[in-house]
Amino acid sequence: MSLAAYCVICCRRIGTSTSPPKSGTHWRDISSLFLTYEVLALKKAVTLDTQVVEREKMKSYIYVHTVSLDKGENHDPFSTVDIEDHECAVWLLLRKSKSDDKTTRLEAVREMSETHHWHDYQYRIIAQACDPKTLIGLARSEESDLRFFLLPPPLPSLKEDSSTEEELRQLLASLPQTELDECIQYFTSLALSESSQSLAAQKGGLWCFGGNGLPYAESFGEVPSATVEMFCLEAIVKHSEISTHCDKIEANGGLQLLQRLYRLHKDCPKVQRNIMRVIGNMALNEHLHSSIVRSGWVSIMAEAMKSPHIMESSHAARILANLDRETVQEKYQDGVYVLHPQYRTSQPIKADVLFIHGLMGAAFKTWRQQDSEQAVIEKPMEDEDRYTTCWPKTWLAKDCPALRIISVEYDTSLSDWRARCPMERKSIAFRSNELLRKLRAAGVGDRPVVWISHSMGGLLVKKMLLEASTKPEMSTVINNTRGIIFYSVPHHGSRLAEYSVNIRYLLFPSLEVKELSKDSPALKTLQDDFLEFAKDKNFQVLNFVETLPTYIGSMIKLHVVPVESADLGIGDLIPVDVNHLNICKPKKKDAFLYQRTLQFIREALAKDLEN
Repeated sequence: MSLAAYCVICCRRIGTSTSPPKSGTHWRDISSLFLTYEVLALKKAVTLDTQVVEREKMKSYIYVHTVSLDKGENHDPFSTVDIEDHECAVWLLLRKSKSDDKTTRLEAVREMSETHHWHDYQYRIIAQACDPKTLIGLARSEESDLRFFLLPPPLPSLKEDSSTEEELRQLLASLPQTELDECIQYFTSLALSESSQSLAAQKGGLWCFGGNGLPYAESFGEVPSATVEMFCLEAIVKHSEISTHCDKIEANGGLQLLQRLYRLHKDCPKVQRNIMRVIGNMALNEHLHSSIVRSGWVSIMAEAMKSPHIMESSHAARILANLDRETVQEKYQDGVYVLHPQYRTSQPIKADVLFIHGLMGAAFKTWRQQDSEQAVIEKPMEDEDRYTTCWPKTWLAKDCPALRIISVEYDTSLSDWRARCPMERKSIAFRSNELLRKLRAAGVGDRPVVWISHSMGGLLVKKMLLEASTKPEMSTVINNTRGIIFYSVPHHGSRLAEYSVNIRYLLFPSLEVKELSKDSPALKTLQDDFLEFAKDKNFQVLNFVETLPTYIGSMIKLHVVPVESADLGIGDLIPVDVNHLNICKPKKKDAFLYQRTLQFIREALAKDLEN
């Protein structure tokens, strides 16, 4: 019966009633009539096609048909999936990504990453059904949509009456105390000591020196938890350089605990970078890859890769490169960062350019664009946490896309009082062996190489090349070296070690500074040996030198590397009107300092880049 006919019948029934209605009854009947009309009209308006609803529900889930587990039967899990025509592309790409042929798998990942027209549920299908290789490949594809990555699984709850800081301390205490050098022992002891005192202070149970320890407790209570956590993290970074200790970190829930810390300290880049250093070291161990993927770190790093902050994206790139065994054969150990290319690329890489910083430098901040006329040594990290300009990554990579650009990082100090580890009195010879081993693991020597160094970094480059020349397994490093750029390198020493000016820096000059003194026998031997070696190998060399003094602390200014010390004895020597800190920091892209550097790289690698 139609809605209109039903209303007419109701009206007639009201109009032909035999007994007169009581007062008000008539209007109540009329109201009931129209209320009934509205309800029926609404019901008709909201009638749904249940088949459409069911189809949409089907899109939100993945239904896997049960197959026999009999190994004798060959089943294709994708051959029996019931899907609509417009869904074929998603499932065909998934099938390709699981192919036995590597080329087919890589092509499937590339096609997925270039797809930007899918609905949310289609990205979710890929996220739920892809294997770890595909997930890592998508994370290392520049155009990938972040909807390919599921949120990390829920983290386990903290133990009752516990805190993140306390659990981090317990993780550190659970790690083996074997195979440790003096520096790891130092960091571990310091972290456990500081965190124990801090925790005791927070719980109000700290007494010291036979009296009330309240003032002492208050002093610890004022220290942010991130500060205490940094002690523990720095120790765990050192432990994670040992493979067997990585196994313990994973077995004791370290991946989840570090993820909790990573989320808690979103506004503390230094904490996050140390956490990423640990994950990057763990990723060097292929048997831990599945655990790293399951814990959700790939999704977190996929997002970090897209960060505008170069340090964050470069740490993430190192982790994902160490996880990506489909397209990366090299392994990037702690302190070795690829600035370009950070994603998978079809661009053939024909040569390597390596950047080695000097005293108080770092892998990123040393190579930033010049930012002030009077940069001072005493604030090496204060304002650099979010400083993102790095000319090798932003300028050189665009001008020479066929290069792999690597920057390395190692700890240095001006004074033993400011040394990160008092036991770490490492000589240039020790550091050069350590860096050479790490760079060889990263595949340095497999392609033509240009070395670029600043200050003490140039001495390390010289020592590394001399060491490589004595080891048959390192011969490719020598044979493929095409050229070297030295930015104010003190080949003949520096007066820096002679000054004992600011108690915070130079009262007790570090071993690195002492080795830079003009009367250092080791420095003279290094210069004589390398000059003869470089002439024999006919290396192309370019030397830059500062002409302006540098402010050291707030007390004096010093010409750190005079012109005569920067003269290697071969290659051009170019004076530049800047100080020691800015000699490797061009003011802008068209500045002479950058353009001359670019010209040298292109000339040294001309034949290699043409082929």
